[in-house]
Amino acid sequence: MLQFPDINPVAVKIGPLAIHWYGLAYLIGIALGWWLLTQRAKDPESGWTAQQVSDLVFAVALGAVLGGRLGYALFYNFAEYLHSPLAILKVWRGGMSFHGGVLGFIIGAWWYARGERRGFWETVDFVVPVVPIGLFLGRIANFVNQELWGAPTSVPWAVVFTNPAAGFVPRHPSQLYEALLEGVLLFVILVWVRSRRPNTGVISATFLGGYAIFRMLVELVREPDQQLGYLHANWLTMGQVLSLPMLLASVVLLWRARTRNV
Repeated sequence: MLQFPDINPVAVKIGPLAIHWYGLAYLIGIALGWWLLTQRAKDPESGWTAQQVSDLVFAVALGAVLGGRLGYALFYNFAEYLHSPLAILKVWRGGMSFHGGVLGFIIGAWWYARGERRGFWETVDFVVPVVPIGLFLGRIANFVNQELWGAPTSVPWAVVFTNPAAGFVPRHPSQLYEALLEGVLLFVILVWVRSRRPNTGVISATFLGGYAIFRMLVELVREPDQQLGYLHANWLTMGQVLSLPMLLASVVLLWRARTRNV
């Protein structure tokens, strides 16, 4: 059993301005992704320029952030935001949905590809391998913020969070599980798949399926959102329900991509 380390969720405070680790995670994740894609664009065979990379990263990052916020309001806390719609603007209270972020990311990528007259899946294949970087940093920020913790457990690496809402009982550090699976492992898998120069759409399908599988597995040991609880019995969560369409879409996309370029 491990005691949660004394980590201040506020990374930097300048007067009344407080910059949280969660906000830094977003900024650093976007910056690292932009840098890696810019390095790839230096290859004459990449078909991309540095300016095109910047425009694409802006489009998908904006879509992901807006989609993540709207998705949280729709999927996880609809009653509150229906009662008080302006509460969605209170971003300092937290609340982001990865699945909503995916939808926003897709819209941003589609908008960019349409404007540049590029193939949609070609565009997504190019940018999606760097997404796990942001996922890794975001999950680490979840751990620092003592949110989205796991279920009570007796495993040796269980963590006792100091957040009173966690009940001061040993819990699975599910945030770290997701950081390793959705961040590190998924990144390695995508880099390997890209190195094999697959058909268009295979990289995107790998991301969708990989994330869905990892998320559904971790949800088995993760405490569901308090305002929702389990959707069925004591195992089905909203995260699993929202990940299932991603898994099915990945299978269809992979089948299409393996038989012909999408």
